[in-house]
Amino acid sequence: MSLDIEASKRAAAKEAVANHFPENPRFVGIGSGTTIVYVVQAIKESGRDLSRIGFVPTGYQSKQLIINAGLLPIEFDALPDGAMIDIAFDGADEVDDELNCIKGGGACLYQEKLVAMRANVFICVADYRKLQSRLLTKWPTIPIEVEPKAARQVMARLRLMGSCSAAGVGPFIREGVITKAGPIKTDQDFFIVDAPFPQPLLTSADLLEGKTQDPHKGIWEY
Repeated sequence: MSLDIEASKRAAAKEAVANHFPENPRFVGIGSGTTIVYVVQAIKESGRDLSRIGFVPTGYQSKQLIINAGLLPIEFDALPDGAMIDIAFDGADEVDDELNCIKGGGACLYQEKLVAMRANVFICVADYRKLQSRLLTKWPTIPIEVEPKAARQVMARLRLMGSCSAAGVGPFIREGVITKAGPIKTDQDFFIVDAPFPQPLLTSADLLEGKTQDPHKGIWEY
């Protein structure tokens, strides 16, 4: 099964680069996660002249991918004033029918958003497991990157919004499992709050059909 998954990631990455990589981009955003490893590989193997392209990372991992591939990294805050990123490639933890995404499983959420918002084109590269009709179908939580001093307030507001799993678990600060005791810190030294909900989130199509939001059941428009 793991070989099938890796083959799917590789195939998705090759397809994304072959169909969407621009002719002469100035800046290209590179996201985070295991699928993006194959995206960088596909870019490197594309046969293009990449020497004049600046690759904008979304975190430490993606910066190392860029460097190890022999590509030119450029930090987000070093982009020229007014310059847009021509295209950004990134993965997702789950994608719904309307192409809404859950991101943040790899704890690089803030920088991923910065790069995506400045990109003229955003390409989400994901294998078959990630596509679900509604968000929170298989992925258990909505990750939120939070300044540590605001974490308690954010979690309190999430509880008011109905954040609670079917087992009764409310929003929580993500912690290290093996290599780190205590909360995981992002590249910004922020926390990741994981917010569970007991049922999948509504889409705009659901709302048009008359389905209503019910915070007691964790059903909210995304």
